[in-house]
Amino acid sequence: MEKIFYEQLDEILFSTKLPNGLTVHVVPRKNFSKKLAYFVTDYGSIHTEFDFEGRHYVAPAGVAHYLEHKMFDMPGGRDVSAEFAAMGAMTNAFTSYDITAYYFSCTENFEDCLRLLLEFVSTPYFTEESVEKERGIIDQEIGMNLDSPDSRIFDSLMESLFHKHPIRVPILGSLESIRQITPEKLHLCHRAFYTPGNMHLCVMGDVQPEEVVEIALQILGDEPREVAQKHNRWQEDLVCPARYTEDRMEVAMPMFNLAFKCEPLGLGDEAIRQEMIADLAAEALFGESSELYLRLYEEGIIDSSFGGGFETVDGCAMLMCSGDSQQPETVREALIAQAQKLVKEGLEEAYFERMKRSALGRRIRGLDSFDSTCFRLTAYHFSQFDYFRFPAVYAAVEEAQLREFLARVVKEARCSLSVVYPMNQSEQEVSL
Repeated sequence: MEKIFYEQLDEILFSTKLPNGLTVHVVPRKNFSKKLAYFVTDYGSIHTEFDFEGRHYVAPAGVAHYLEHKMFDMPGGRDVSAEFAAMGAMTNAFTSYDITAYYFSCTENFEDCLRLLLEFVSTPYFTEESVEKERGIIDQEIGMNLDSPDSRIFDSLMESLFHKHPIRVPILGSLESIRQITPEKLHLCHRAFYTPGNMHLCVMGDVQPEEVVEIALQILGDEPREVAQKHNRWQEDLVCPARYTEDRMEVAMPMFNLAFKCEPLGLGDEAIRQEMIADLAAEALFGESSELYLRLYEEGIIDSSFGGGFETVDGCAMLMCSGDSQQPETVREALIAQAQKLVKEGLEEAYFERMKRSALGRRIRGLDSFDSTCFRLTAYHFSQFDYFRFPAVYAAVEEAQLREFLARVVKEARCSLSVVYPMNQSEQEVSL
């Protein structure tokens, strides 16, 4: 394995790519009792259209999440979660728009836990009975999301922001789409995307890197396999299909999500540079120490629930904020006006440098978290960027780049606002 030392962070990373195509990263933490392993596939809810084994496929919405649920089934009725618990480990998984991750943490029996993680994620086992039973469970999840104001606001915002990108569709899919999911389709998607060449194994703790590699080869073998070709270059113009959407639910006061549509970032160093420029632009525009945040808070237009940042998903990106407010449209107008002011007047050099140091410090402090570090190493690996190089990227960001981003992005045509109002709030109260 290659051993890489990052002087600015005082971090070491062991890295290798196995003959089967799997990339393995190990972050040593000597004398720590906790150990964590993430096994992640570059496959999420948006990747429903793909070419594989000479054929073109369109999978039902929600299949990636459904597959995540079913991976915990093993032949012979084995209970994967119970097996981890018996070894003193905790295990879980999640599906996002563009990845699916399986992970465990433990303080003992690390090698056996790692073998079990790699075994169950690489062993598809789906029966008609178990797939049908899972449908009822996911039905309940979908129903809970439909009853959740946070989920409703966000899903409505995505429909308002994007014309074609599949982020418009909830990660869980719909009650209709999950009825199209069969054991055969689950097997297909597992075969297409759960291959070592499309996956990343990240381990953190007091472990031996060579032993991690040896276990991975024992369980997964060394033969490369075909990886599906995703159709993930969705053509989107930057004008939102809808500027405003509203709903009424049982909430105490109006809740809103607001976003400005951005160009997709792509891959590699330039993409990450643009991401960090956007992060700093969000901080300057509406961060807790920004002029706008303090003014709106003092005027009672926003409260401590207000916040946001720059969000990116494969093929799309957005500058986004959310919170509770009786005047969400006033927030939108204030954001646009403040962006124009920042573009025209710029930021004081001392404030800009202080903001950069603060953002860099937050990222460095995040390395204390095993979960955050493994997640970021994985996410940036799939974006073809070595995450531990982030200090150099931050150092190179200039104030003029931040202003250029705000001038390009924070425009009415790129903005959409999604609001949920209380059921019993009158039209007059809404307009206050």
